[in-house]
Amino acid sequence: MHVCVLGAGIVGLASAYALQQAGHTVTVIDRASPGAGASGGNGAQLSYSYVQPLADPAIWRQLPKLLLSPTSPLTVRPQLDIHQWLWGLRFLAACRPSVSHATTVALLQLAAESRLAFDTLLTQEKLACEHSATGKLVLFSDATAWAAANAQMHRQALLGSVQTAVSAQQCVALEPALAHYQRHIIGAIHTPSECAADCQKTCDALHMLLVARGVRFLLDASVQKIAVHGGMVTHVSTTQGSVQADRYVMALGAESAPLARTLGVYLPLYPLRGYSITLNVHDTPGAAPIVNVTDTARKVVFARIGQRLRVAGMAEVAGYGVQIAPQRIASLQASTSALFPDCSEFTEIRPWAGLRPATPTGRPLIGNHPKAPANLLFNVGHGALGFTLAFGSAQRLLEAIGSPR
Repeated sequence: MHVCVLGAGIVGLASAYALQQAGHTVTVIDRASPGAGASGGNGAQLSYSYVQPLADPAIWRQLPKLLLSPTSPLTVRPQLDIHQWLWGLRFLAACRPSVSHATTVALLQLAAESRLAFDTLLTQEKLACEHSATGKLVLFSDATAWAAANAQMHRQALLGSVQTAVSAQQCVALEPALAHYQRHIIGAIHTPSECAADCQKTCDALHMLLVARGVRFLLDASVQKIAVHGGMVTHVSTTQGSVQADRYVMALGAESAPLARTLGVYLPLYPLRGYSITLNVHDTPGAAPIVNVTDTARKVVFARIGQRLRVAGMAEVAGYGVQIAPQRIASLQASTSALFPDCSEFTEIRPWAGLRPATPTGRPLIGNHPKAPANLLFNVGHGALGFTLAFGSAQRLLEAIGSPR
């Protein structure tokens, strides 16, 4: 059958690849170029075995800081937007141990499926995306957070995750570039199987591969209307003409919620604005990290992609703008200097901001919606785990669509 995918970010492209591999005819529509939204400058970490839902019980004691502190890595900027308030209330309702545990279970299962699917793609297609498997260290400098992390590690071990609690000295043995920061570390969780890759290069490679295999792309084409008749989508109107298909997949990230509302469908999505910088790093051993690092105190992730270091962080619940706040970029640079002072000259930092579409619980929405047209499916709401979960989500989408007819 003919499937039209709305969105050419990593989730949309992974969906298009899975559909094309299964024998479907595929058209992809996007208002920009592949990976130009939340995918291109993301954190680059592939967190298959270590997940910590944003909706966590600890959020309650952090609320005053989240609402009032201009320097908090997770901030809420109230808008005159009822959808932000509804999302916020649902998010707070999800900050319960039972919900956090259920989300962890669901995300780990989907992440395992995604690892298998992406590894298979890399083996078969030989994508040039600077993929690496050097593991990850999640650093802690607060005793309460460290105790909670150990409890989370034991829960995840019951679900199959292989992780180890390590000391500050062991951190430096695993990643010598952390030597400058050792005195600030009280412990870390080491996950040896974690990976990283350049998401933009993955998007570019998938785009080229799919075009070569006959997938049609309408790029720089904004969706103007999704036409519905008799409970079915009949066509999608864009600035480059209309597309008719048998099935339609909405994978437009943060744009999905407002577009779905034009159909009378409410998706519990809201964008979390995140930031990143990308630095060229020195070859000197021990200067720049090889292992992926997450600093929980700063809520910043570091991922090595080739001869570059991607530094990403922040989560702002502050509307749909993607303007780059200079103070946020300065904060990421300061964090990099604190952990890895000798990693780079810091002369070119390549700042970026993007909107990560999040559900209140952190679990993505994949498949049909009870109030949506029967031939419209969704693949949205992956939050900060879009790259990690994209290929497993695509397989689940494929199962929901079924075999070509």
